[in-house]
Amino acid sequence: MTTHRAPKDPAEPGRPVERAVAAGLVLAVGAALAWIGGMLYTIVGWSG
Repeated sequence: MTTHRAPKDPAEPGRPVERAVAAGLVLAVGAALAWIGGMLYTIVGWSG
C-alpha cells in the first residue's frame, strides 16, 4: 500500500514571511516601549 505525500519545497517559501513577522513584532515592541517611556517622561515633567 502506497501513500502519496506532497513533495517538499527545498526553498521553504514560508521562512522569509516568518522572519518579516518576527522583525515586525520586534519593532512594535520597541515602539511600544519608547511610547511608554515618553509618557512617563512627560508625566514626571508635569508633576515636577
